[in-house]
Amino acid sequence: MSHHHNEAKDLDPHAAKLAAQRSSIDYTDFPAFPTKVVVHPLVLLSVVDHYNRVAKDTNNRVAGVLLGEISKDGVVDCTNSFAVPFEEDPKDPSIWFFDHSFLESMLGMFRKVTAKEKVVGWYSTGPKIRKSDIEIHQIIKEKYLPHPTYCIIDVNPEQENVIPTDAYVAVEEREDQQSQPKLTFTHLPSEIGAYEAEEIGVEHLLRDVKDTTISDLASSVSTRMTSLKALRNRLNEVNTYLDQVVSGKMPVNHNILYLLQDVFNLLPGLHTNDAKQAIGKKTNDTYLAMYLSSVIRCIISLHDLINNKIEMREFEAKQLDKKKEDKKEDKKEETSNDKESQKTSTDKK
Repeated sequence: MSHHHNEAKDLDPHAAKLAAQRSSIDYTDFPAFPTKVVVHPLVLLSVVDHYNRVAKDTNNRVAGVLLGEISKDGVVDCTNSFAVPFEEDPKDPSIWFFDHSFLESMLGMFRKVTAKEKVVGWYSTGPKIRKSDIEIHQIIKEKYLPHPTYCIIDVNPEQENVIPTDAYVAVEEREDQQSQPKLTFTHLPSEIGAYEAEEIGVEHLLRDVKDTTISDLASSVSTRMTSLKALRNRLNEVNTYLDQVVSGKMPVNHNILYLLQDVFNLLPGLHTNDAKQAIGKKTNDTYLAMYLSSVIRCIISLHDLINNKIEMREFEAKQLDKKKEDKKEDKKEETSNDKESQKTSTDKK
């Protein structure tokens, strides 16, 4: 187990060992610089389980290692992961602990089971980058692969229908020509991907957690609203960029302009008669379905109201009959009591 601080002198005992391990890395196994990260469902489930077991209802985060493969075009497939004991001082970011002995033993067991899966990076539950992350990333970089990916997985996302992963890779940057290069994180595009077997498993899981009270129409409308909000945000970004280019605040990038032109060329012609008829027909069909569903709900509500009134009348009638029977019983008791009192008075005489 290793304890690392921000100071260089604390890393000195490991420098020779890390250098030897780095020289033994076969860089041909990782031919490309990462261009995109694909996170598989098993990784998401493992990270959420790790967080719930270790750091639920706390401000702490958990960390672990990502396993998978890197394609020739730089796509990082994160197909598996395992947790690593990790602690840090919330007041002093230079004090942290990452259990390398546990990592090595777990990695040895994984190699016996799945030889294809190699270390492609590491993860934490963030939800933001912290100062110690670049130091942990440096160790993964020196021990296992030249360009590891760092994936922040948000286990408590605030927004729905948003990918809960942010991927980064470290690059060397210089403030000026005389300064030493420093590692800094740069963002990578990330997405959720799955093999066919994983998709089937996820579908079975979603069947158990699906909210049956939400109709398909409501979920469809919610999904479209989310998509429209995302589209509006992207259009605002495009508008801001074009305004800055026109005002001279940003240089002209012809590649971006070509892509925007391609987007505009893909837009359908909404002013043609065929398009208007198709949109009108689709709108009318939707309104008809909504109208019929509203009428059916009203009819069902009326039937429920009528049934409730009938049940209330029957209940009131039963209560009234019960009261009448109780009164008859009371009268019988009074009559019998009067007779007994008269009999006793006669006997006394």
